[in-house]
Amino acid sequence: MSGNLTSGTTNILVAEDDSWWATFDFDPSGYVKDDEKIDADALLKELKSYDEAANDERVRLGLEKLYTDSWAVAPKYDPVSKHLEWALKVRSANNTETINYTVRLLGRTGVMSATLVSDPENLDKNIQAFKKSIQGFEYNTGQRYTEFKAGDKVAEYGLAALVVGGVAAVATKKGFWAMIAAFFAATWKFILVGFAALFGFIGKIFKRNKE
Repeated sequence: MSGNLTSGTTNILVAEDDSWWATFDFDPSGYVKDDEKIDADALLKELKSYDEAANDERVRLGLEKLYTDSWAVAPKYDPVSKHLEWALKVRSANNTETINYTVRLLGRTGVMSATLVSDPENLDKNIQAFKKSIQGFEYNTGQRYTEFKAGDKVAEYGLAALVVGGVAAVATKKGFWAMIAAFFAATWKFILVGFAALFGFIGKIFKRNKE
């Protein structure tokens, strides 16, 4: 068991067979402009440069060190769905590999972050299952990215910062992995979230397309 951290209110979705789990949280940081080109190599180099400082913080929090390895899925943005996705491979001090697959769903007032945690061997299968689980969901009317209006709050960063900032938050902020440690200690029982409960939360911002 390694450690992972996020900020804000986090909801967790666990596969029925416990083969993967994912976190969801919304950041009301404003409208993120999507006209920035993404340089995956430069982003990976930047992320690796943060490892030392992030690990100092992890040690302070009593968590084991993690090291950025490579992209399992290089960052890519779909201008139609307004989804930004990537998967980062990280390893622990004892060389245990973990892959975090992340999707950022851009909206009018902020970004919904959905992160899948999977073992490398089952990544492709688990990504497909994860995508299927959130298929058909979109922002409610008035909250969609395309409904941006002059005067709306605009985020102070672009697509690249969503990647770097998202990974940095996982690496350095306290709360999430402490919760996950308790989650595993309780044998997955107290925090297991069904689809209905999870999307009840997301329903405040999203609606499901039943077509």
